[in-house]
Amino acid sequence: MTTSPRPRPRFGPDAIRTPANVVTIVRLLFTIPVLMMILDGQPGSESWTTFTGWLVLWVTDWLDGWLARREGTTHWGAFLDPLADKVLVLGGLITLAVRGDFGWLPVIIIGAREVFISVYRAMAARRGVTMPARMLGKWKANVQFLAVALALFPPTADTAWVADAALWVAVAMTVVSGIDLVANRTRASAAPPTARHPVES
Repeated sequence: MTTSPRPRPRFGPDAIRTPANVVTIVRLLFTIPVLMMILDGQPGSESWTTFTGWLVLWVTDWLDGWLARREGTTHWGAFLDPLADKVLVLGGLITLAVRGDFGWLPVIIIGAREVFISVYRAMAARRGVTMPARMLGKWKANVQFLAVALALFPPTADTAWVADAALWVAVAMTVVSGIDLVANRTRASAAPPTARHPVES
C-alpha cells in the first residue's frame, strides 16, 4: 500500500510574508484594543464584545499554527508566534490583576516563568541550540487563555472562583511545563551524539 507524498511547503524557513506571519502580526495589533477593553471594564461585569475579542485572539492562535504547519514554518514565525502568545496572555492576566479580578501572586508566578524560559531559550539559541515547544507547553498556554476567558465570559464573570480555579491550574501547568522543558534540554545535552541524532534506517 502506497501513501501519497506530503505536499511541499509553499514557504521556506527564511520567508517573512507568509499567511501565518500575517495572522500573527494582526493578532499582536488586535491585542492592544482588546486589552484596553478589558482594562476599562468593571470586575465581575463583562460584555460579550470584550469576551468575543478575547475569543478571536485565542482562535487565531490556533489558526496561525495551522497555517504554519500547512504552508511551511519560518524563522520569523518561530519568533513572532511565541511573542504574540506571551504578550496576549500576560497582558490579559496583568490587566485583570490591575482591575482586581485576579490576585497578583499567580500572575507573578506565571510571568516569572515566562521571562525565565524566554531568557533560557535565548541563551540556548546563542549556542546554536533550538528548543521547540513541547505539547505540555501548548496545553498550559490554552489553560492560561481559558482562565482569562472565564473571567471575561458574562455567565461566569460574577462567579470569581471559577476563573480563579482555572488560573491556579494554569499556574501549576506553567511551572511543570517549565521544569519539563529544562529537563528535556538537560537530557538532550547529556545524551551521546548518536542518541541526539539517530540514524534513520
